[in-house]
Amino acid sequence: MDVIGLARELGKAVQQDERYIKLCALQQANDEDQELQDLIGQFNLKRVDLNNEINKTDKDTARVEALNHEVRELYGKIMARPTMSAYNDAKTELDNLMDFVLQILRGSVNGEDPDTIQQQTGCSGSCSSCSGCH
Repeated sequence: MDVIGLARELGKAVQQDERYIKLCALQQANDEDQELQDLIGQFNLKRVDLNNEINKTDKDTARVEALNHEVRELYGKIMARPTMSAYNDAKTELDNLMDFVLQILRGSVNGEDPDTIQQQTGCSGSCSSCSGCH
């Protein structure tokens, strides 16, 4: 049995999964949302301004606070966009699928029966197996 070949087949199966397809469609919708792209551009520029101000030896605390407020405001606008919200939900769904696949593989490597491994949710305590804190 060719494990690498099976992994490639698994990769193809993931790309055919409805969660992956949904995420790709939402990514494209976000890419085509000009208002969202403008907000992301503004956010990135403000974040650069904020980082530059923070790294100055004679930083202006009031300017740092103002830029920080602007960055947070832009971030809120970005996250309030319907396609961005839907994208984040879809990404979470796909991340959960991939976490479960990895749980099955890790359990199998540790001698567990792959057919009986159940999906674990929450923090396992291992940052290396985590898709990020939520």
